[in-house]
Amino acid sequence: MSQIYEGMFLLDNDVVREGYEGAKALVTGALDKHGATLLSARRWDERRLAYPIKGRRRATFLITYYQIDGNEIPGLRREFDLSEKVLRYLFNSVDAVPEGEVELAQAEGATDFTVPEPPADDAPDPEPEPEEGEEGEEGTSGEAAPDGAEQASEDAPEPASEEAPEVASPETSEAPASEGSDESDETPEKQEA
Repeated sequence: MSQIYEGMFLLDNDVVREGYEGAKALVTGALDKHGATLLSARRWDERRLAYPIKGRRRATFLITYYQIDGNEIPGLRREFDLSEKVLRYLFNSVDAVPEGEVELAQAEGATDFTVPEPPADDAPDPEPEPEEGEEGEEGTSGEAAPDGAEQASEDAPEPASEEAPEVASPETSEAPASEGSDESDETPEKQEA
């Protein structure tokens, strides 16, 4: 029985440098060879790997959606296991192709679409650009406010409320009970329960 799968493939950046279309064809050709109907295939990202795979520290991620008979999956896995150009892969069965995925794959097929050349294997990931409302915008960088008061950082802890009840932590020693008190020796947690 035919099922829709999402496939994520980590491609060797050396192969991508030789030509992205050729690297993509390694995956799409193998899918076609095993009888899969390709629904979508596109470059997802290029990233540093959490740990070296086959001596590589970076890879280009290719995400695909395809329909294939479940009996063909073992042969497809074997094909990618033997490939030195596909570092890793992951197949997940899905109910449908996510909305907008086909359009993104079609945009990649446009004549003006270019894939940036992957950086060197030991290059660090670039710093993400700040989004709206984050540090770097006017008035949020911790600089002095127009009235001379310094604005609080988003990471600074808020002052404790004066109305909050004080609860002794387990690490602190228990304070001696005042003389003449008939309170039990139970901790505040036990008294509330």
